[in-house]
Amino acid sequence: MTIHSSAVIAAGAVVPESCSVGPFCTIGPEVLLGEDCTLISHVVLDGRTRIGARNTFHPFCAVGVAPQDLKYGGEPTALEIGDGNTIRENVTISRGTTGGGGVTRLGSNCLLMAGVHIGHDSQVGSHCILANCATLAGHVVIEDYATVGAFCPVHQHCIVGKYAFIGGGTIVTQDVLPFSLTSAKRENKAFGINKIGLARRGFSPERLQVLQKAFRLLLAAKLNTTQALEKIKELEGEDAALVAAFIERSERGVIK
Repeated sequence: MTIHSSAVIAAGAVVPESCSVGPFCTIGPEVLLGEDCTLISHVVLDGRTRIGARNTFHPFCAVGVAPQDLKYGGEPTALEIGDGNTIRENVTISRGTTGGGGVTRLGSNCLLMAGVHIGHDSQVGSHCILANCATLAGHVVIEDYATVGAFCPVHQHCIVGKYAFIGGGTIVTQDVLPFSLTSAKRENKAFGINKIGLARRGFSPERLQVLQKAFRLLLAAKLNTTQALEKIKELEGEDAALVAAFIERSERGVIK
């Protein structure tokens, strides 16, 4: 185990020998680190935080800290983090609250760029990218393979669907459609599917064609959402079904 002499590790913390803890890091008594994690320097890990293997924490990030919620009274809530994440400088991740399920979660193989904030009780999937200063309010859901652009605030209880790409500076106050390219120009709009990103993820031309049909029905066919939804349900394939199911379960409405 490599632990710098200036690091402070509380009694009760679990830090495997394969981990590296750099200068001026602090690890709280209820933190459980997985194998091969690296804390570069000035990292704070706190609270009932469970962290998987091969995660890298860059300077001045604060992970598992108390939620920014005036109702929070010190209840024993938690944070769970998967494997292989890169958490860059000045990232803050709050643990959960009793009113929101009690657990904030981050999946595996995510990149959180500098200044990202993940608020209490948020659920972030795997293979996600949150660019610089993306901000998730409490109770936000980010599904697998989604990208949230720089300086994007996401309102409480919003859902960002799988494979969605949100352009920088977009203020998200409604649910973001899966597979979509959504951005702010004068107002927030979905501009069709995230074609380049989906192709990079291995989507076949046939899958892209079905998704393009679904999005044309929703965005360009002069149908209302209910009418478009019925047409989308008639398309073949799991991707169209996923889009339809996402729209049906949305409580805040979707960005069109």
